[in-house]
Order: sequence, then C-alpha cells, then structure tokens
Amino acid sequence: MNADTSRIGIIGGSGLYQLDGLENKRWQSVPTAFGAPSDQLLLGRYHGRKLAFLPRHGRGHQLLPSELNHRANIMALKQLGVRWIVGVGAVGSLQPEYQPCDIVVIDQFLDRTKREAAHTFFGRGIVAHVAFADPLCQELRTALLASARRQGTRVHDGGTYINMEGPAFSTRAESQQNHRDGHAVIGMTNLGEAKCAREAEIAYAALALVTDYDCWKPHDPHVTVETVVEQLNKNNRTAQQIIGDLIADLDPDGKCSCHDALQNAILTDRKYWPAKTVDELRPLLGRYLESE
Repeated sequence: MNADTSRIGIIGGSGLYQLDGLENKRWQSVPTAFGAPSDQLLLGRYHGRKLAFLPRHGRGHQLLPSELNHRANIMALKQLGVRWIVGVGAVGSLQPEYQPCDIVVIDQFLDRTKREAAHTFFGRGIVAHVAFADPLCQELRTALLASARRQGTRVHDGGTYINMEGPAFSTRAESQQNHRDGHAVIGMTNLGEAKCAREAEIAYAALALVTDYDCWKPHDPHVTVETVVEQLNKNNRTAQQIIGDLIADLDPDGKCSCHDALQNAILTDRKYWPAKTVDELRPLLGRYLESE
C-alpha cells in the first residue's frame, strides 16, 4: 500500500513533548467540533512515514489529566488521516515484577475515573455502543512488543492498567488494594484515549513506562514528582527508540478490526440522526454517510 496516504499518530505523555529526528516538521493547529486539542500537532516525517505527534499535556505540561479533552485530541488526529495511535505514558507499578524503567504493553483497563461522558463522541441524538472487551488493538500491541524486544529493553506482554482520576497520587490504602487485586500498573490518562480511538475507528495501543512502585510497599518511599521525572528521563530515550523501530516497520494503510468498529455499533435509525450531531461527527461517520 502507499505509505504516503495515512499518518501514524503518537500521543506523548509526561516528559515526552516532541520526537527527535522528525523531518520537515511543523506545528499545526487543528480545530475540531469538540474544541481544541491539548496543543498544536507536530507534523513531519519519521523514518520515511508521515507522522502526527501530540503532546498530551501540552508543551511545558500545562494540563491536568482531568483537564484533557480526549475527544478533541482523537478527533484532531482523525481529521489528519491517522489510522494508528500509540499512546505513551508514565505509570506506577503495582507488582514487584514491573520494575522502574520497564515497559508494559498493556492489554486491559480498569476505569476509576469520573468522566465517562467525556470518553465518547456519541449522544446528542445518536447512540452507539462499540465493542470494548479487548480495549487495545492486538495487531498494534504485537508490533510494539516486537519493537521493544528488538531494543533489548525489559518489556511485559499484557497487564491491567488502572486509570485513576488524579491529580493526586494514590493513598497507601488504595495502592495496597490495587496490589492485592493483582493489577499491573496505574496511570491517569490512557483509557479516555482508547475509548475515543475505538469510536473513531483508529487502532490504539499504549506504551506504559514504569517510573515507580506507587506506594503499596509499606517500607518504601512514596511516589513523588521528582521520582517520576528522574525515571522518565531514562525511559523516554527507550520509548523514542521503540517508536522509531515501530514506525519504520508499520504500514500506515494496514487494516485491522479496529478500523471497522462502528460498522454494527450505531443503534439509532439513520432517519433520526440530528443534523447538528451528524456535522460534529462527520469525520467519524463519513463512509456511513455515503448513501445520502
């Protein structure tokens, strides 16, 4: 397929605000019907592929996790022709085997947020229920794992990511319960991206960068911003190497089941779709409107 027709999207988390080696780069504003994304998007070519990079919290880290407009972020990437997204983010470990500086290619989420309505494009007269039993794209996960292993880093295949609300870190009681429940890592951002990406028919996978042990270990120091930043500086170089390897090997025009997520998900009869909602969702509904 022609690798020049589609873009690969990268959403960079704490400490990852741009990609080294991006050629012909330019920052571009991308307005959406759901408001402005976290920042302008950095467009360019990376290992010969067209790329769109979005700093999740804005350059300089200006947005709290609860302030992120996931709908605008994903819609902006959709409008740019992105079909594959890797969300990179810092996480705390909930088990001893997930050590600081390890990489976890998660395969499940547990939602502990209070913002479910902000994690869907639908409503306002159009009802849709996408399949989300497997919330991360398996094809993209497989490719990420292969890229990480080629870098020789410690990488874990699978694990449940608890998406907490934040911005405060966990209490010891919360962290110890999460540890006893056997979950892998905890973070504050990736679930909303994954839900919106599925509705946008974009394949999404997450690269979780372990920075600390949260605070479930009774005799260890609790997590601090200083600890997170120190580990992120080590992790981000590895993350960029993994992303570079992945992009060089990934066909932007490739196909997976995520790209047809809406095919049988919309329940509302077409004749009842409100015109205003259709206009807002046109980048998502485009091929389903061709029979108009």
